[in-house]
Amino acid sequence: MGVFAVEYVYDAETAAARDEHRPAHRQWLQGHIDTGMALASGPYGDGAGALLVFKADSEAALLEELKQDPYNRAALVSGMRVKEWNPILGVLSDYAD
Repeated sequence: MGVFAVEYVYDAETAAARDEHRPAHRQWLQGHIDTGMALASGPYGDGAGALLVFKADSEAALLEELKQDPYNRAALVSGMRVKEWNPILGVLSDYAD
């Protein structure tokens, strides 16, 4: 099991649609927080994207799960970067291999 940093990029033109889908998006994220798959999530201060941190068996498995995010289902994420991450220090270091 690895830790993955996921960066979402948003276009300014999708702000209203993201507002509409935000409750479902946050409910989806909260479900993953509750199961321990999602470790942290939140938007950037400028609204141009978000950072999400997940535990997953593989990048491929995580990518399949991310397809279920209401933001992705509604095509509101204009760019996404997924990188395996090894948190050495801090509160997330307990999840590193």
